[in-house]
Amino acid sequence: KMVSVAFKEVQSLFTPVTVYSLLACTWGRKCSGTDRWVLVWLFYHAIVHITLVSVNVLRYCSNRYPVHVGKEYGKADERWLHSDPTIVSLELLTVDKTTGRNTGTKYITLCVCELYRGWVTFCPDRLAGSPNLKSDHWLYLWIYLVFFNGVWVVVPGLLLWQSWLSLK
Repeated sequence: KMVSVAFKEVQSLFTPVTVYSLLACTWGRKCSGTDRWVLVWLFYHAIVHITLVSVNVLRYCSNRYPVHVGKEYGKADERWLHSDPTIVSLELLTVDKTTGRNTGTKYITLCVCELYRGWVTFCPDRLAGSPNLKSDHWLYLWIYLVFFNGVWVVVPGLLLWQSWLSLK
């Protein structure tokens, strides 16, 4: 099931809009700097989900690089060391929003889903006393938990703001 989700994610990278946008940015230089950064973020988002999130099923039977990175992140958040149903369901929500037809609200919905995922991933765990989060080492707390997860809050927040301004 996770492999088919990853395949859908790869397919969603090459929609006609994405290919046209890349061609326009590369050869036509008709994209604004903001549009280029949005494309960079969308590709980064897809690559992270393909290489790190989609291999959750293969984590214990492989020593490949993405699996190793997932195991390393699991030192900060134990839920990534196994198929935690909450984490998997929230990740499937964001993967689902990156596949399918490109509509005007698709990326707004994706950003809202990312913000929702971040909230539901960490708020209940913090309210329960952080049984899965390891904050006793500076690397796990400030780099793995705060920085890497903060990126998934700041960038979707900025994209929502940019979308809001462009809709006015």
